[in-house]
Formats: sequence, C-alpha cells, structure tokens
Amino acid sequence: MPTTPRSIHSLRAVIDRLPVPTRVAMLEGVDSSTIIVGAYTSRDGGECPMLAAHRRGGRAEGGIDYVTFARTWDRFTGARGPRPATRRELGILRAQLQSSLLAEHDVDLAGAIREHRATTRGNEPDLATAISEHRELVRRRVEHEQPEREFGLIRALDRRSRDRRRRAAAYEQALDRL
Repeated sequence: MPTTPRSIHSLRAVIDRLPVPTRVAMLEGVDSSTIIVGAYTSRDGGECPMLAAHRRGGRAEGGIDYVTFARTWDRFTGARGPRPATRRELGILRAQLQSSLLAEHDVDLAGAIREHRATTRGNEPDLATAISEHRELVRRRVEHEQPEREFGLIRALDRRSRDRRRRAAAYEQALDRL
C-alpha cells in the first residue's frame, strides 16, 4: 500500500500526541538504530520506533499508547511483515518528529534564518577549511570515546559508542568522496 497524504497526516497526529521526551528519544533512536516496520523487534537487532524511544528513556504516556503508534506506523508503511524501514519512510518519520518538536516550541524559523544570515554575512569560511575543522572535531571525539583497556569489554558492549564510531567513520568516508 503506497504512502498517502492521509497516512502521513495520521502519523503526524499520533506523533503530536506523544510526550515531548518520547518524541526526542524516538528521534534519537531513528538516528542511531536500525528501524523496522511490521514487528516490535527483528532477529538482526532492528527495532520499531517506539521501542527505540523506550530504550532511550521515552515512554508512551499521556494520551497515547504503544499500540496506537504501532498501528499507525505499520499502516503508514504498508507493512505486511517485518522488514527494515526504507530511507523514505525514515526520512518522513524524522521530518515529522522534528516538525512536531519545532511546533511545540513555537519557533520563528524564518526569523531564525534571517538572523543567522545577518550574523554570518561576510564570515563564511571556505568549504575546505570547514571540512578540515569538522574532521578534527570528529577525530577528537572518536579518540575521546575510545575505551580504556581496563573497561574494554564493558565499552565494547556499549552500543552507543560503537554506533557513534561507525557513523563517524561513515561520515569521514562520505567527506572523502566529495
């Protein structure tokens, strides 16, 4: 079943009813884990967005339960069984979460863009400088997160650290291709 504007609207309505901490946790989960559709978990470590939020401290309280979100998510994706979420589905979910959070805080986005442009006019660094500064920051962060020998086993099991290092390496490869 193809994604329709109505299914996107339904997904957004359910997202808007989630507590803010749950939306933040879900957004973090979408960015840091393998998201699936059609099931709660998968054998290869995938998880539904609500479980990803739950594992990062978000709870489905205050007006909506897990089942409501799960049914809406599966209806939105047209899930007929467990499978990884597509890039498009993840992009829509991420955009709806971000938009919902921005609406919650009543941000004047156009004003923020104007203010940013006014303060940065004439101060734009060249692309090569910006990339080299970013690479240095990523390198420092990855070095800082390297496990010490005495805690090697514990930190090796820490999924977040592993995921951050993997994303940093993938980001470096992407920058190298530019």
